[in-house]
Parts: sequence; C-alpha cells; structure tokens
Amino acid sequence: MSFVGDSLAGAGLDGRSVCVIVPDATRSCPLPLLMKAVHQALDGRVSKLTTLVALGTHAEMTPDQLRDHLGGEYDGVLNHEWWKPDTFVDLGTISADRVGEISDEMLRDEVPVKLNRAVVEHDVALVVGPVFPHEVVGFSGGNKYFFPGVAGQEVIDLSHWLGALITSANIIGTPGITPVRALIDEAASLIPAEKLALSVVAQSGTDSLHAIAFGDTASSWRAAADISAHTHITYLDQPVRRVVSMMPAKYADIWTAAKGFYKVEPIVADGGEVILYAPHVTRLAAMHPEIEEIGYHCRDYFIGQWEKFRDLHWGVLAHSTHLRGAGTWDPATGEHLRVQVTLATGIPEDVVRGANLGYLDPASVDLAALEDDPDTLVIPNAGEILHRLADARHSST
Repeated sequence: MSFVGDSLAGAGLDGRSVCVIVPDATRSCPLPLLMKAVHQALDGRVSKLTTLVALGTHAEMTPDQLRDHLGGEYDGVLNHEWWKPDTFVDLGTISADRVGEISDEMLRDEVPVKLNRAVVEHDVALVVGPVFPHEVVGFSGGNKYFFPGVAGQEVIDLSHWLGALITSANIIGTPGITPVRALIDEAASLIPAEKLALSVVAQSGTDSLHAIAFGDTASSWRAAADISAHTHITYLDQPVRRVVSMMPAKYADIWTAAKGFYKVEPIVADGGEVILYAPHVTRLAAMHPEIEEIGYHCRDYFIGQWEKFRDLHWGVLAHSTHLRGAGTWDPATGEHLRVQVTLATGIPEDVVRGANLGYLDPASVDLAALEDDPDTLVIPNAGEILHRLADARHSST
C-alpha cells in the first residue's frame, strides 16, 4: 500500500524504536494487508519493531491465531498480558478534580494511569486499527487503543463506568469528544512515546478497506470517525418490534457478542425484543465469569444499590448495563426494562435465565420465517453497523 509507505517514510522514524498497536480478532480490519505494508516501510529503517495486540481484557490469542490474524509470522509480536501486574508501568494519576471536570461531575475519583510497558519502552507508538461506532466512547480508535486496549484495570473500570452512566444508547455513534474520549485523551497525554496512527475505516465484515487516515492519534482518529459516521450507521424511519442479530464467529462469547445489542438498541420499540443468534457461543464471558453471578441489569439497578456493587469491577458492571439497555429500578417495585434481550446460543438455559436474560433454543429459530415477518429485522453479520432512527439524524444536524 503506497499510502502507508509514503506516510511512514515522511514520519521521521529512521533509527527509532516503534511499537505497533493492533486490534485483536473481534474487529473487521484488513490487518494482514496493513501489517505487510508497515513492515515493508519500516524493516531495516527502525532500530526495533514490536507488535502489541490490544486485547483490553479479552482472551489471549494463540500463536496460530496471531499468525492468521496478522497475515504471517513476524518477530516481536506480543499479546497484551493484562492479567500480569509486571506488564504495566505507572504513568501517573488523573486527579479527582480533573475526573470531575471531564465527567461533568458524574464521577469524582482519582485514577492511576497504568499502561503496557512495551509502549513506554519504544520511541514511537503507532496505532494501526479500525474506527467504528462504539458503545462506551462514541467512536472507537485513536487513543482508545491505549486505553483500554493496553491499559491497567483502573482506567478501564473508570472509563467504562463513565460510559455506562451516560448509557450506551446516548453515547454510541456520538461524534467528537465525548466525556469518555476526553478521559482517554487525558490518560494518553501521559504517554512519553510519540503517538501516531493509521486509522482505518473498514467495510464491516470484510477485509476490504474503505478509507485510511494517517497522523497523530487525535487528528487521524478524527478524520476516520467522520467517515465512519457516514459509513457505519444505518437509519430506519420507524422502530421495530423485534431484531435478530446474527453474530459472526469472531465473537466468541457474550462479552463480545453483546455488540449485536448495542448496535441496535436505538431502533427497538418500547417493549420490543433483541435476539442474539449465536449458536457457536457457549459462555457469557470466558475471562469474566463473575458476570454469571452479577447478571445483566440496567444502570439504575446498580446506582440504586451502589453500596452492594461499588467494590466489584466497574468494567463488568458497565458490560452488564450495556447489554441490558435502558430501564429503571426502585426498591419497592424492582427493575423495569425497556427491551427484552434473548439469547439463542449454546449457553445452557439455566445460566442464561440466571443472568436475567431470555432464553431461546437456537435449533428452534426459523430465520426464514423471521425474515418474512414485517415486525422483525434480521441483521446478518451484526455487531459493527450502528442502527438508528432517522429522527436522530435530523436532530443532530
């Protein structure tokens, strides 16, 4: 790719060490093509070249998976081993006052900023990855590859809970600097390495490239997010009663497959239903089994009982609220949810119902009949394209 070669040739990287931060396999991205171009541009010119996979808190990728994901065998490839304390270095602290300012006083907590040491031990951090509408930050990409991509638990928990307080439906696909993006950018300002990015707009579900921007992690992200806002959002004129999100194999558990709910919640009518159709999924969260005990609940369920839940990982609580969507809770009448969420997966029925979700045997699902149902929208390859109502577009212009 000549654009990648030309961009990196003019970036002043000769003789410097470069850490390339890439997504894991839960994002559509022509990563093999991009990795080949990056290595052709930098091999022999930089003093050291490392590739770090931004797992966040997702599962570790095996050597075979990494080979397929990156498109070949490369030296210096690392998983972000978020479960190992010695993975991290301490970059400093964001004060409670600053967190309060960024969050419009939704939170006022000091947060230590820890980052994978591989980023800090290189002169340049080069993010290579896609930008999509995102349920926590508005649009993914840019500095999000550092926080939460290769970050310590503290920033992950605080940023995700801030997104949960705002709610997924109110932040997903929001352009510009959301409060969560501002928090991420504040943390990224503490990184000593020069921060550059090849920000990609991919065609969802494919290895095809729609657009690419190069620059620092803020400006290149902004350019790609502007394109993603026109490419990765589908508008409907009317809400629908039922959505069936058909989840591709890249989502291995509900922790990741929940994107099939996030991306459609705005178009579901009150009292409607979202069915996550993923027969291949057999676990709620392979790396976060505590979700089976907590279950899935709306934001107000946790806020109303905060003393009970405040000492748990806020990132797990945030995931819970994101999948359960809008609702209310009070101690007298309990929880009232706007939308029913039903799993048609390989997860046992008792686990699904015990987590406060609806259960449907995937073998009983007649996709053809659902596609013919005028009250149902069936979405193949769900999880990346945001669906919104047309009046949301008009109100934002």
